[in-house]
Amino acid sequence: MRVRSRSPLRLGLAGGGTDLSPYCDKYGGCILNATIDMYAHCTIELNSLKPGVSFYAQDIDEQYHSNLTGLLPLDDKLLLHKAVYNRVIADYNHGNPLPVTVYTHCDAPPGSGLGSSSTLAVTMISAYQKLLNLPLGEYDIARLAYDIERVDCQLSGGKQDQYATTFGGFNFMEFYDQNRVLVNPLRIRRSILNELESQLILYFTGVSRSSAKIIDEQVKNTNDNTDKPLQAMHEVKQLAFEMKERLLHSDISGMSELFYQSWVAKKATSPSISTPLIDQIEDRAMSAGAKSLKISGAGGGGFMMIFVDPLRRIAVESALADLEGEIRSFKFTQEGTQSWKV
Repeated sequence: MRVRSRSPLRLGLAGGGTDLSPYCDKYGGCILNATIDMYAHCTIELNSLKPGVSFYAQDIDEQYHSNLTGLLPLDDKLLLHKAVYNRVIADYNHGNPLPVTVYTHCDAPPGSGLGSSSTLAVTMISAYQKLLNLPLGEYDIARLAYDIERVDCQLSGGKQDQYATTFGGFNFMEFYDQNRVLVNPLRIRRSILNELESQLILYFTGVSRSSAKIIDEQVKNTNDNTDKPLQAMHEVKQLAFEMKERLLHSDISGMSELFYQSWVAKKATSPSISTPLIDQIEDRAMSAGAKSLKISGAGGGGFMMIFVDPLRRIAVESALADLEGEIRSFKFTQEGTQSWKV
């Protein structure tokens, strides 16, 4: 038997970082995000004639093989693949190992700021769900992916990515203590999506980064009640509410203005969010006529979103052409994770 799945990556439009504990536990967090037509992909083959477990991460050229020996050791190599497999057999297969071959690849590199790691975890869970006919709804899948990453693998990070890729589309998400999450889907007219796509440039800086350092700094600032970064985080949250209102009222010009305010507030939450390269990209883009920009994700690298009048788009793209990054075309998507039998 063979199943496939795919799950969309996301753009963090506003509120990023407020989904982190302990901030959301103390103050409540909220995030506006949207999924795009870049995906994490998974294929699982179940074959009892070849008793063993094999993982192939084709985009990073890594593989892992094991006999059917129960739970797999959670060491560094293909950690997420092992952790998802372990949870599936422990929680949903009575501890019995599964003779599977799992193939994965992602349309964006690790450290892209598009939630690729969480999206990969969700798409593997989605494939196992279809393979074993598991009784998991959207909230169940997202929460399971969160627990696997943050508890089983001890990876630093927030909660938005797992829910964004599971539900898909434009969502305003609320985060509270005891891991309570509320996903509010937003209905956006196609004409507004068209205009947003025409005004947004998605630019990969050419630098992948680990978000752990930035996340750890933000956690420390919240725990220590460090005044300036904490006030900046409050502002980031407030701007998420305002960004949602502008979006729902089709005020794209207003969204662009809030984008820049959100970027300034986000940089104040940690000194590691911007870098000399990011500053250079910002200077080039703004000088060429961009209206605003910000990083998608924790910061330090990955993808940037640049707001620009479509009449200035070519000028901005030309201003960035000799740098090491690249512009990636995209469309917004309304579907979340999907899986099917082959």
